[in-house]
Amino acid sequence: MKILFTTKGMDWNAMMDPRFGRADFLLIYDEEKDVFKYLDNRDIEKEAHGAGPKTAQKIFDLGADVIITGNGPGGNASAVLEKAGVEIFVGAGNMNVKEAYQAYENKTLEKF
Repeated sequence: MKILFTTKGMDWNAMMDPRFGRADFLLIYDEEKDVFKYLDNRDIEKEAHGAGPKTAQKIFDLGADVIITGNGPGGNASAVLEKAGVEIFVGAGNMNVKEAYQAYENKTLEKF
């Protein structure tokens, strides 16, 4: 399973970014291979509109099965991701990536 985190950095200790569409980084953890990949998403700040759907497209292209974030995507991005079968969990905005992953495993995050 591939789990994507919206973050402010590129590793386990990075703080989560509570934003979805304008998150600084998209960190994807492949549980089967036990490896991380990241995508620098900071260029999205230049976008006046549509940051959520554009980030959702990036996430779809990365092949994520699950998204862990702070506040969750807006309506358009949410609809795209739900149709693609991606599960979204929120409430991790004040955690680091490792804590967010543990909260996901312990089922203490809220399903969006």
